[in-house]
Amino acid sequence: MEQRIIDFIAGLRAAGVRISIAESEDAFNATRCMGVLNRTDFQDSLRTTLVKEAMDRPIFDQLFPLYFGSGGPPLLNLTDDLSPEEKNLLAQALRALLEQLRQQQQQPGNQKMQRGGLSSPENQLNNLMQLLRWLLQGQNPSQQELDQLGQQSGLPTADSPYQQRWMEQRILRQMGMELLRQLMEQLPDLLAQLGMSQKAIDELMKGMEENRDALAEQIAQHVGATLARQRAENQPHQKQEAADLMHRPFKNLSESEAELLRDEVRRLVSQLRSRAALRRKHSKSGTLDAKKTLRSNLRYGGVPMELKFKTRHLKPKLLLICDVSTSMRAVVEFLLRMIYELQDQVASAHSFAFIDDLNSISEDFAENPPDVAIDIVLTRLRPGYYNTDLGNSLNTLMMQYASTVDHRTTVIFVGDGRNNYNNPRLDLMDQIKRRSKRVIWLNPEHPRQWGSGDSDMLAYQPYATAVYRVSNLAELAEAVDKLLTAH
Repeated sequence: MEQRIIDFIAGLRAAGVRISIAESEDAFNATRCMGVLNRTDFQDSLRTTLVKEAMDRPIFDQLFPLYFGSGGPPLLNLTDDLSPEEKNLLAQALRALLEQLRQQQQQPGNQKMQRGGLSSPENQLNNLMQLLRWLLQGQNPSQQELDQLGQQSGLPTADSPYQQRWMEQRILRQMGMELLRQLMEQLPDLLAQLGMSQKAIDELMKGMEENRDALAEQIAQHVGATLARQRAENQPHQKQEAADLMHRPFKNLSESEAELLRDEVRRLVSQLRSRAALRRKHSKSGTLDAKKTLRSNLRYGGVPMELKFKTRHLKPKLLLICDVSTSMRAVVEFLLRMIYELQDQVASAHSFAFIDDLNSISEDFAENPPDVAIDIVLTRLRPGYYNTDLGNSLNTLMMQYASTVDHRTTVIFVGDGRNNYNNPRLDLMDQIKRRSKRVIWLNPEHPRQWGSGDSDMLAYQPYATAVYRVSNLAELAEAVDKLLTAH
């Protein structure tokens, strides 16, 4: 059981759950105290010690049954309730149907049996007969048989949870589930023709359907557990690959590489959250607050037994203004993903996206998870042909949303400063700078490109408290980390 818990913790870490060595030790101590015989107590012990954030709870609930499940419901022996005569009728019917399927597959040009290219028609019929033995006699497949099915279906090469459903279907086809469906459609009529009672037929078919569903559930648990284990084993390689991609420019990422970095964002968010919490902890020993110290020590006759310190407010109030034109989409996607995964570290966040005019996107993120909200925003705001207009967007901001900018607000511009030779409206930038706490600009372009062509970046730069280059995920993560530090 200890090794199973170790594997489970590795699986959680591979899925992005942050678990320290001390927390792993707490999990072992809790399970030793509560025991493992009561499944509910055992699960609660692990959840309490390993899950610290609400967003990690679904991952725990998904992986726990894969590592500590019973393997799915057991299959029941359906032949026990059949009389010797009914058993003979069932065997006769199955022989007839199997022979019919064999003749069908031997017909020239008939490729139904080979759909998916998993095995030859003869092997599929052999798999079907094995499947019938499991279903009718209540024989659960052994671990070795499950591993063999997975090997034949390519399961060892998979390690993503997104592949689970596809691998389940592939294994079920390999087992002969499609042929079983055809056989079960014809079996009741043939049994009735042979003289079996309708009651016995109904009970038999109901039992076969229940065993079929139970076997499918066993396959699902086996596939899920295998994928989780392989993902944990492959994590060092994936971490190295993700670390290499962290420094690759967004514009050079392929879709598969971008998908890998989307998974990496969760790990980065955990690190950023830990650093923010550490800053908050250190801030508790800040400047001595004389008034609070005197007031709290009146009960001790004025003797300063308890010291009180001034604490800093580390949670910034953010206003995001994001250019979602073609050249900026990758940067904006990862920034929004990170900011909204870090909502507990931000006092509030108002978000706007623009191409030729400003659009509020805060409601999209309030009503949907970040992944869904990003797709909605990028689908709704389609880039046109050289129509970016930040100046017009700034005008809309100050005309309709000026109340979102106050002395506590950190205004973040995400864009390359290219304005298609439109009016940059520097007068509005000056208003924003005066009204806000600070203005941060995140730009993926190299400073040598500022001012070239239609770039107004050099004109906007004096109105920014700081400008950070964010051409890749490593630079973006560093910039977001600085945003979480109050100045």
